[in-house]
Amino acid sequence: MESVLNQVLDKDYSPSKNFFSSDLILQSFLKKDLSKEGYSYMSDKLFNVGKSAAVEMNPLAMDADKNGPVLVKRNFLGQNTDEIKFHPSYWKLMDIAVKTEMFRAKWEPSLRKKFKNESNRLGFSTGFLYAMSEMGLYCPLCMTDGAARLINLYCEKADKDRLLKHIYTDDSQELFTGAMFLTEKTGGSDVGANLVTARHYKDGLYHLNGEKWFCSNANGDIIFVLARTDSSVKGTQGLSIFLVEKHLKDGSKNPIEIIRIKEKLGVRSMASAECLLTNTVGKLVGKEFQGFSIMTDMINLSRVYTAMGSLSGSRRAIIEAYQFLNHRKTFGKNAIDHALIRDKFREIGSLYVGNFYLVWRAISALDHAENGNLEEEQLLRILTPMIKKKVSEDGVFLARESMELMGGIGYVEDTVLPRILRDLVVNPIWEGSGNIMVLDMLRATLKSKGFEIMTTHIHRSFANSEKHEDLLQDLNDLKILASSLANKERDIIESTSKPLFEKLTKLYQISVLLDALNNENAPWVKPAIVFLKENLSCKNPELRSPLSKTEISGLISWDY
Repeated sequence: MESVLNQVLDKDYSPSKNFFSSDLILQSFLKKDLSKEGYSYMSDKLFNVGKSAAVEMNPLAMDADKNGPVLVKRNFLGQNTDEIKFHPSYWKLMDIAVKTEMFRAKWEPSLRKKFKNESNRLGFSTGFLYAMSEMGLYCPLCMTDGAARLINLYCEKADKDRLLKHIYTDDSQELFTGAMFLTEKTGGSDVGANLVTARHYKDGLYHLNGEKWFCSNANGDIIFVLARTDSSVKGTQGLSIFLVEKHLKDGSKNPIEIIRIKEKLGVRSMASAECLLTNTVGKLVGKEFQGFSIMTDMINLSRVYTAMGSLSGSRRAIIEAYQFLNHRKTFGKNAIDHALIRDKFREIGSLYVGNFYLVWRAISALDHAENGNLEEEQLLRILTPMIKKKVSEDGVFLARESMELMGGIGYVEDTVLPRILRDLVVNPIWEGSGNIMVLDMLRATLKSKGFEIMTTHIHRSFANSEKHEDLLQDLNDLKILASSLANKERDIIESTSKPLFEKLTKLYQISVLLDALNNENAPWVKPAIVFLKENLSCKNPELRSPLSKTEISGLISWDY
């Protein structure tokens, strides 16, 4: 019989059974930020998906990751079928996703009307918990919400009535998932170099021809595709956008040949593929040559989803390490009692808290912008690429640090950490790399009032206390630097923009935390503010005491 002393963790170890009930930070935020009606409506969904994510989804996600989608090119008669087959766990995970109502609360007409001021926050609240267990499917789900957005904004009423009900459905068998086919071999992030053509043949319908190189959710039912109706019009100005459905009106498959499924480092449960369009039927959406402008609505929402996925993965990684180290004995005492381990939790916990409030600030801005708040719309223009870059890059770091805290066991594929890390690595790349986000923040600064609005918000937050005079000076220096770029060469502007916007991001994070601070959230917001201010400073390190075990518990605020 094995000795009770010969164990990895002590006998009191028991992981969370519900990711919502355990998460004091999320509960506190949602209770304050949502309306009473909105929180009441979502509360049972939050509890149920929190329970599923902690218990039921974990083995399903492991199975779907290890048994990824398979392409079946032909049937036994030699006919091309181009079917993608998924592991049964994939469909069980999709069923759970539908039950979270992450789409229904946003798009079902009566609910959309009732919760119009907070529909995005409602949808993302359950999505956050879902993605803590399964980030692979969170990509198709992101595409589905993005497709709904374009349908609602730009499609004809008949198409809205026909398609949206398959997105807000409460029956997973009726769900239509979305996709967008942008990337081509010749362009990559340079969408203006795309070559796929579209030729009109009748009643607003076009035949699309060419190859799309990186098609996320290649199995999607509703696909938005960029193509050229006139090859003489170059760049993004020549792109139009088309609604492509998996099946035609007569029930036959729309001709989309799947060349191969991508073998990816992470998010293996979902299908990314190379697709060849040969007289594929698409319907023009909006006006000719407006394609890129229309597609940016879907892209920007996807960037918010990317940040949220990274936030969810970060949280899962941190709490896995936190739960583990509270019950792991090393060098004669619990691991959490060692100063350097507590100091690491101070770092990753503070970075997480800063990112948590930053992401939700962006989602709040999205809600306000959709309801006609022009200032919030301008702010969102710079805030979207900001959160996409910052939170995605931090997500990889936080998962890696959490893995190191757990030691060798955290590196083993039996645990969830390797999958989290692999899944998070795509987020700094997908929907625009960090450099693209810097350029997008630069464009937002030049073409909107986003920079001015953000710096005004920061100044207002810092001006309320003498404690933040140094931050005000940092802000003023940053504004002077930004204004000096106006007449500089493009290379100088771009090279300066990255450190400029990274500094702006840190200052804005601190201001958002200061605005959010109250008696209830002080245990996690206050230490995060202190850490982020230290992190912003270039001073030499000074003698300091580590946070106590109780203070670390308050910062993590995970009641498992």
